[in-house]
Amino acid sequence: MKTQLNRQKGKESKSLIMQFSHKNRLTISKTLLLLLLLLPLCLFSYFFFFSSNSDLQPLFNDSSCNPTKTALNSSLQQKEDLRIFIGILTVPHLHERRHLLRLVYALQVRSLATVKVDVRFVFCRTMNEEQMIFLKLEIMQHNDIIILDCSENLNDGKTYTYFSSLPSMLGEEDNSRPYDYVVKTDDDAYFRLDNLAKFLKDKPRKDLYYGMELGCVGAQIACGANNTFMAGFGYVLSWDLVEWIAKSEIARNNKIGLEDVMLGKWLNEANKGKNRYNGFPNQFYDYKGDSPDDYFRHELVDNTVAVHKLKTNLHWARTLNYFNVTHGLKPSKLNNNLLIR
Repeated sequence: MKTQLNRQKGKESKSLIMQFSHKNRLTISKTLLLLLLLLPLCLFSYFFFFSSNSDLQPLFNDSSCNPTKTALNSSLQQKEDLRIFIGILTVPHLHERRHLLRLVYALQVRSLATVKVDVRFVFCRTMNEEQMIFLKLEIMQHNDIIILDCSENLNDGKTYTYFSSLPSMLGEEDNSRPYDYVVKTDDDAYFRLDNLAKFLKDKPRKDLYYGMELGCVGAQIACGANNTFMAGFGYVLSWDLVEWIAKSEIARNNKIGLEDVMLGKWLNEANKGKNRYNGFPNQFYDYKGDSPDDYFRHELVDNTVAVHKLKTNLHWARTLNYFNVTHGLKPSKLNNNLLIR
């Protein structure tokens, strides 16, 4: 009797287990079927949503699908045969001018194939509370600002601090050159990077000093045997000269005064900068605008490397228009094609 009861209980238990197992299989099957039905819908929603929201695409795509990254890193995708660092000496409160310069140089970098150009804005540490917060925002977004350990000044060593700081900031651990050339320029000057690169490609990578050459007599400073210097709105030094400035007692002990004149004096006294190239009058010059011609000022020309004294936004607009910087702007319903002409 007990044996029969045990057998019956065993059968009932086995039946319950089989029913439970069957229900589980049905539940799992339904879940899988539901997932299979939802998967195409999810994929369709993903592609539809992200293809129409291009701002989100960089989160999922690599740089090859991101036009901005592709443009800014295009020189890194091929072997670089020329590397240029550009430091724009400016002051913290000129936010609008920095925004313009970022656009101007970013558009130029896109057209450079095997030339690496890095552009940075250079300040001294002097700034008020408002400027400090705004600069932090710029650094977080663009990471293109250098703050030097100096007080903001015109002729009290900012140029010396700029050049002498670069080897420790940018130098490689193996002592190789991070750049072939370093540019010092101002925020009212416009460098045409393609023409700059074309000029420098076949020039010596050592002991080079290039800009608009002026005589030290006019500055009333004795500049040594050569007695010339390059105008301060923009000039180029080879990397070895930048390293020399960082170590030179001549430079360290003579940093106060008309800074770009003093730099010429350092090189002249040390017999440096022997590969010296004068870009005046057709490569380096001042913007003419509505002013009469003078010795340094004339109409814009195609082989310009750097043009100076772009003091107003209108000066910049006319200069950029002359060089067809906005050529290639595509028609768009968003602007009713009013900008295309």
